Amino acid sequence: MTDNDKKESWFARFEAELKRDHFFVPWLEKVESSTGIKRVYIASGFLSFLALYLVMGHFAELLCNIIGFAYPAIQSLKALESSSKDDDTKWLVYWVTFAFFSIVEFFSERLLDWFPPYFLIKVLFMVWLYVPIEYNGSYILYHRFIRPVFIKNQLQIDQVVNKAVNVVSGVAGSAYSQTKKMTSKSE
Repeated sequence: MTDNDKKESWFARFEAELKRDHFFVPWLEKVESSTGIKRVYIASGFLSFLALYLVMGHFAELLCNIIGFAYPAIQSLKALESSSKDDDTKWLVYWVTFAFFSIVEFFSERLLDWFPPYFLIKVLFMVWLYVPIEYNGSYILYHRFIRPVFIKNQLQIDQVVNKAVNVVSGVAGSAYSQTKKMTSKSE
């Protein structure tokens, strides 16, 4: 298969995907019928604008977080309402992976904010995590990295979590007692 054949094959798959039952298809159909421009070009233009905006836009971080949160949250709610356990597991794996990424990102975000295409790369990464295919990014990262580390260190992780819960409970109890004392004195 030549490079040109690969490009045409990818383009044909992209065009076919734009005709499947997705939430954005009615909008694409309406724009396509009113302008006469093929939906594949409309989608390509929109994605190009989105990519450019994620590199140079003022609210790129907000848009990036919406893209990484909105679709998975909606799909998670649907999974909770379905009787299937498989979709629950799929979205739990996504959220565990998302949480792990968020913790890692916390320590590197200030450095990466100075890298202009950071939010574009982050969006591509998050979409890869939840793209609706069997072996998406969250599946791969969870089963190859997160799960083995968790299983190997589960006892230590549980100990750290229990200590943290005890400290937080102690602080919250102390704060409650102090607040109660202060409010009873003022009465």
